[in-house]
Amino acid sequence: MTEIAASDFRHAQRHIRLDTILRLRWLAVLGQLAAIFIVAQGLEFNVEIVPCVSIIALSAALNLALQTAANPMQRLEPMQAAGLLALNIVELAGLLFFTGGLQNPFSFLFLAPVLISATALPARFTFGLGVLAVACASILFFFHLPLPWDADDPLVLPPIYLVGIWLSIALAIGVTSLYSFQVTEEARKLADALAATELVLTREQHLTQLDGLAAAAAHELGTPLATIFLISRELEKTVKDASIAADLKTLREQTQRCRDILSKITQLSSTGAPFDHMKLSELIEEVVAPHRDFGVDIKVRIAITAAAEPVGSRNPAILYGVGNIVENAVDFARTTVEVNAWWNNDTIELLISDDGPGIPPDILNRIGEPYLSRRRTQDEGGGLGLGVFIARTLLERTGAKVSFTNRVFPEHGAVVQIAWPRQRFEAIETLEETIG
Repeated sequence: MTEIAASDFRHAQRHIRLDTILRLRWLAVLGQLAAIFIVAQGLEFNVEIVPCVSIIALSAALNLALQTAANPMQRLEPMQAAGLLALNIVELAGLLFFTGGLQNPFSFLFLAPVLISATALPARFTFGLGVLAVACASILFFFHLPLPWDADDPLVLPPIYLVGIWLSIALAIGVTSLYSFQVTEEARKLADALAATELVLTREQHLTQLDGLAAAAAHELGTPLATIFLISRELEKTVKDASIAADLKTLREQTQRCRDILSKITQLSSTGAPFDHMKLSELIEEVVAPHRDFGVDIKVRIAITAAAEPVGSRNPAILYGVGNIVENAVDFARTTVEVNAWWNNDTIELLISDDGPGIPPDILNRIGEPYLSRRRTQDEGGGLGLGVFIARTLLERTGAKVSFTNRVFPEHGAVVQIAWPRQRFEAIETLEETIG
């Protein structure tokens, strides 16, 4: 089976559109102006309006300059996006300096730029922005103007309470950013792995289409070649000139050679036509055959039951999925791989087992997740992640239930169980339906 490298589907860089950053900055500008207006006019508290409005005006001017000078739809490099988010943190720190520092309930807005970075930028930029936000919060703990409040009854918070606010901001930045980054990274990996799955099916579809085209071409060319062969043979019998007869003999022989080649193509294509049907035993033999010459004994056991042997369409998703699992079993087996099959009127089941080291308990329940590290052999390492994820996804799309276990002690090795509802297995499905 063809292996696909995980790195082929991972995004080397992550880009945020300038328009996204500008929308967030404009939202911040409007929110800050509204807060100052409500505090100064609605609550009638004393606010340092001039410096606060000046900071907001500079932020708005930068937004206008960016919208004018650059295309808002362009995607920013990570460094550029991190720079704008860092500027948001500094602007917020400046506003908080004039409005009470950490006593201001809006101090928790330090979280916003760091969370945006955690979901869209590499980890090093998120870490840097988190350090900057905590540093600004630390400075505001010691240096800030009084919180706008009723002059007759000023609010004075005890230092221990301010320490708690600082600590909660620092912890919130660290914990929520880490959580957001991990969730986003897992979603990105899943999307990349699904893209790899679609690529595998697209390749299988392409090969199947080429197979059909080869068969069609062989069929269409067969008639004119037969005609040329017959005419050349008849001419060879009637022509008296020895040199012309020799040329006609060569023409007949080469025509026959072309017919033989087309016959071989037709025979090869006849086993790969997309709507062919095959018995379960034939399917097993097709996926097992490529792995018989690797020094591992592959034992195939098919239980004969009262029910007739299942016959299904030659589905590339099933062939690839089962083949990938057999390939992994051969990779990890010491001497033997067993492929057991049985069926009844309702269910079809395959059991693929090896006598290798088995699946470590810490990843047994996570087998099938994308980019999960594989079992290790004695001689080499590797990854049992993307390939098994693709195989499991393809098989489950055909209605199969796939489960992974280890053999019961004292035996050792991994066991993969694949079970289909018989009705679903025998239903005719085209490759396009599998992809969809």
